[in-house]
Amino acid sequence: MTDPVTAVLASPPHWTLLYAGLNGLLSFALAFRVGLQRMRANVIFGAGDDPGLQRAIRAHGNNVEYVPLALVLIGFLEVAGQPGWLVHALGAALFLGRALHAFGLSMTEEGSPGRLYGILLTWIVLAVASTWSVIAAVI
Repeated sequence: MTDPVTAVLASPPHWTLLYAGLNGLLSFALAFRVGLQRMRANVIFGAGDDPGLQRAIRAHGNNVEYVPLALVLIGFLEVAGQPGWLVHALGAALFLGRALHAFGLSMTEEGSPGRLYGILLTWIVLAVASTWSVIAAVI
């Protein structure tokens, strides 16, 4: 008989891998943008006095602050055998939310629809995935 850890490692959360990859590509693009902005502004550390560099840094930083926990929760839900539609809804909403937020934050210092809807989608993903995980664990 195979223990649960071996079973999970033998069959990783397939769909979560897709959403991790998409969010990884987004994170790479945001990090690359920070590098380009640094070269343009000739700033090695911090943001200097450059508002475009500051926005690029925060767009990347905000992405890496939210994505890991959300992906862990989605992956655990998938491994726990929760419905596939849930994994896809959460994964797609996470990627869309992060992309909207990054685009909205990168474009303007002011609030923007992309920034607003992006963070709302991200928060919904975290709230639903967290709540569903607690319920799945105790039922």
